[in-house]
Amino acid sequence: MSYKLKLPLITTFIFDIDGVLTDGSVMLYKDEVVRTINAKDGYALQYAAKMGYSIFIISGGDSKAAKTRLLSAGVKEVVLKASNKVSVYEELKRKYNFTDQEVLYMGDDIPDYNVMSKVGVSTCPQDAAIEIKDLADYQSPLKGGNHCVRDIIEQTLRVQGKWFSAEAHEW
Repeated sequence: MSYKLKLPLITTFIFDIDGVLTDGSVMLYKDEVVRTINAKDGYALQYAAKMGYSIFIISGGDSKAAKTRLLSAGVKEVVLKASNKVSVYEELKRKYNFTDQEVLYMGDDIPDYNVMSKVGVSTCPQDAAIEIKDLADYQSPLKGGNHCVRDIIEQTLRVQGKWFSAEAHEW
């Protein structure tokens, strides 16, 4: 089944950080780890949240700055240092009462594989690991950190008729 046929059911987005919201680069500056998140991805996250979608982050990394930024964009919960992403996913599902079919997940590497196997729509950036590309329902033509998150959020909201409306931009 084409992934676009599943997009009308999506109410919840879950993203990884490193390699999805970022290009996977980690800059070391003094005692800090610095990552870059694309502004277009940030806008799409904020827009989707304001349109009523639930957005979560599950990351094996530990970036308090990224967590703060993502929460300010409307992400409901950011789970860092997730060593078992499936157990985090199952806990979020119980806590926020959503079903697998309602979830679109974007991951890029092996730790995302098992969660991607469970969700309604599994997606990845163009530069994801081959195992993830083979599993994904949709592979963005864009690399991680290069607005692949915007790509899939925009596609989902367009299919649902929620991407652009004049009243949505009068926040």
